[in-house]
Amino acid sequence: MKHAVITAGYKGLGKKVTEQFLEAGCSVTVNYRSDRTRVAELKKEWSVYENQLQFVQGDITRKEDIQNSVDQAMNRFGRIDYLINNAGPYIAEKKKLVDYDDKEWYELVDGNLSSVFQFARLVVPVMREQRFGRIITYGFQDAEQAPGWLYRSAYGAAKVGLVSLTKSIAIEEAEYGITANMICPGDIAGDMKEMDISAVRDRDDGMTPIGRPGTGQDIARLIEFLCEDDSDMITGSVISASGGIDVVNRRRK
Repeated sequence: MKHAVITAGYKGLGKKVTEQFLEAGCSVTVNYRSDRTRVAELKKEWSVYENQLQFVQGDITRKEDIQNSVDQAMNRFGRIDYLINNAGPYIAEKKKLVDYDDKEWYELVDGNLSSVFQFARLVVPVMREQRFGRIITYGFQDAEQAPGWLYRSAYGAAKVGLVSLTKSIAIEEAEYGITANMICPGDIAGDMKEMDISAVRDRDDGMTPIGRPGTGQDIARLIEFLCEDDSDMITGSVISASGGIDVVNRRRK
C-alpha cells in the first residue's frame, strides 16, 4: 500500500485530496495545526479508513514539527510515496509590502516556501531508496512568470520562489524516479473547497469563463493523476486548474 503525507489534509482542498487518496486505496498521514475538534469529526467520518489513516499535529513553520510528521509517517507505514504540500498560510486582508510586519512576512515565506524545503529534505532520501516518489506543491496562476501581485507581495514572492524550488527538485531527483510538479488552483472559495464537481455542475458562476465554480475535487483529481506511476513524464511542470479565470488580475479590481 502506497503512502501519502498531506499537509493540512483535514480541511478545504486538503480534505478532498485526502479523500481521493483514501478512496484509491492509499494510506495517508494528515498533518494538522491545531483543530482537534475537526480532526475528531473526521475520524468518525472516515472511520472505514481507520487502518489507512493517521493524524499528526504540527506547525509547518516549525522544523521540529515537520520532522515529527515524517517520523510518524515512517514509523507507522514504513514508506512515503507522495508528499502533497497542501498547507500554505495566506492573509486575506489587502496589504501593501510596507504594511507587513516581520511576523506576517516570515509566516508566509516559511509556510509557503521554507516548509517545502524542510519536508523535501527529509522525504526525498526515502523516495530515493524506493526509486519512486511524487512531490506536489501549490502555486497560483502564472506564478512561473513571476508576476507582481497587488496586496499579495509576501505570498506571491514565496510561491514564485516555490516554482524554482519545484523545478529544481524535478531536475535533481529525476534519476531516482521522483517527480515534482506544481498545481495552481483557481479562485476556489469557501465551501467549494470541499465539494464534488457533480454538486456544482449546474451552478452558474459569472466570474469563471467555463461557467461553473471550481471545487476541491477538481484539484484532487489533478493531483491523483500527477501521482500515477505512468505520469512520470510530467515533472517540473506548473499546471493551472482555474477554469480560465485570471486570478491575479481579477484580484486587482
